Amino acid sequence: MTPTYWQQQTASKPLFPDIEWSKPEQRALAGRLGIIGGNKLGFAAVAEAYSTAHDSGVGEVRVLLPDALRKTIPPSMTEVVLSPSNPSGSLSREALPDMQALAHWSTMLLLVGDAGRNSETAIVYSDMLRTYSGPLVITRDAIDLIKNDTAALVNRPSTALVLSFAQLQKLFQAVYYPKMLTFSMQLMQLVEAVHKFTITYPVTLVVLHRETVVVAHDGNVTTTAWENPLAIWRGTTATRAAAYWAWNPSHPLEALTASLITDQT
Repeated sequence: MTPTYWQQQTASKPLFPDIEWSKPEQRALAGRLGIIGGNKLGFAAVAEAYSTAHDSGVGEVRVLLPDALRKTIPPSMTEVVLSPSNPSGSLSREALPDMQALAHWSTMLLLVGDAGRNSETAIVYSDMLRTYSGPLVITRDAIDLIKNDTAALVNRPSTALVLSFAQLQKLFQAVYYPKMLTFSMQLMQLVEAVHKFTITYPVTLVVLHRETVVVAHDGNVTTTAWENPLAIWRGTTATRAAAYWAWNPSHPLEALTASLITDQT
């Protein structure tokens, strides 16, 4: 018997069709998405997130990149803020004011990754986490970069993590959560685990396991059959999630679940 806190979605039977139908048609009402990421070795995820956000119907999109990427930004990316980078080509601690300014402008902030593994960048990401209280989506290696602040992360309201199963394992371990996650566990076991975890912590979780995307918030869980893992690894899933959540700030579970249908069509 399926628990009352678990709902299952398919492409032909979306759980929250009203979310899709109520998508804003006017740009002024369609939110402002700030995207942070990139380092001198790559910013493919940032570029794809920028394109995906516009395709999704976000009203305005701005991207913050380290200035080491100045010469490689394509002409199609017009709303770009270049911020100080360190010798590794990632964002330096001097980038914090620019990050805070972008967060203040945004109605939704996305840390999309390609951030590099520099310790100074990890510090500025953590500083950003402590000083910004607005809605935030984090995915890919940006999650790994903030691993030293996992306790603050899971206790932060208005936060969604779009993560791999391995990242979810590390998250549980980092906060000493008394549940072992294994790659061999059944979907029902994972659903029960994230149900209990999101009762304990206010964070929203989006994780892929066994060709199923699981979304959990406030003890409620949805699952969606998934055939497009590359969308998660590239960051497009997190971008669409951020867009839909920006339009429905009071309903993260419904918004993030609805965004998954669009991401596979």
